[in-house]
Amino acid sequence: MKIKCFVLVYLIVCGSLLLQTGCQQQAKLTKEPSAALIEPNKTLEKITAAPQPDKPSPKIKFENLVYDFGEVGPDMENTREIKFTNTGDALLKITEVERCCGVETKLEKMEYAPGESGVLEVKWKSGPLPSLFRREIVVHSNDIKNPEIAVTIKATTVLKIACEPKRLRLFLDEKNAGCPKITLSSLDNQPFSIMGFKSTADCITADYDSSVKATKFILEPSVNTEKLQKNLKGHVNISLTHPQGSEAIILFDVLPKYTVTPQLIIVFNAEPEKPTVRKISVLNNYGEDFEIESVSSKGNTIAVNVLEKKKIRNGYQLDLEITPPAKTDKIRFTDVFSVNIEGGEKLAITCNGYYSSRKPKPEIQ
Repeated sequence: MKIKCFVLVYLIVCGSLLLQTGCQQQAKLTKEPSAALIEPNKTLEKITAAPQPDKPSPKIKFENLVYDFGEVGPDMENTREIKFTNTGDALLKITEVERCCGVETKLEKMEYAPGESGVLEVKWKSGPLPSLFRREIVVHSNDIKNPEIAVTIKATTVLKIACEPKRLRLFLDEKNAGCPKITLSSLDNQPFSIMGFKSTADCITADYDSSVKATKFILEPSVNTEKLQKNLKGHVNISLTHPQGSEAIILFDVLPKYTVTPQLIIVFNAEPEKPTVRKISVLNNYGEDFEIESVSSKGNTIAVNVLEKKKIRNGYQLDLEITPPAKTDKIRFTDVFSVNIEGGEKLAITCNGYYSSRKPKPEIQ
């Protein structure tokens, strides 16, 4: 019995010693990592910290980002060059030059070696009147830092030919419609010739000799009054041979014989076939007496009737009864009225109407 107890105690003591030794060994491993675990981390730190050589890359550089091309003549085809250089150390590839309103662009090629220069050609047509021209051109490339670079071009359109008057105000009751003489002068003393004279519907004509070259011309226009009555607004185009002014444009307008006010009638919240009243006035701008024969509907969509005609200075005031058509699936209706003057002239008035969105109340029986 004593021997069994001794053996049992011996086993317990040995187990305790083995357990204690294992815990100490584990603690040692935890506090002091092995060299095999440390070395890879040290190697990673060295690799991360080591500087990397720069990768070769292209770089597009323009001489300027804003190009002011100064003064240009009107109606001129203008062509200019914008220079750039690949200042990088890799092949520059231009992938796109964005389209710009009124400007054409052209490149000799799309790829440029390091240190190589190129030219971007820009072309535009200047307008007929004095103005400031400004456009932005965007160039796309494989330049990592500037994949999209914007270049601004500017120019000022300046007239090289002075034209007087700049606008013609014409009158139907005056001789030759009161049209003055037209003077054309070269502002830069460049002699030129007149090669053409054209007006809207040939209302205005003028004689000229295309073989004559000078720095100043005075034209005496001739006006066709009958044609002018049908074309109350228009322009005169004079073709020239000046190197920076191929055309002179003069606008004209005519004081009409009659004026109707308003020229547009709008009816809101209209109810089908329910009349509404609007006032209009018809005047003779030259102080002449006239008579109104009738008022009619051009499209017969809207019924129109004159309730009252009142004489006022230089014309009449009318009370018009306007009856909208029966409602369909549309919410809007339109028509044109004609005020018919004795003698054949007709004055147009546009009428637009919108039906009410409210439902009509049921009638009480």
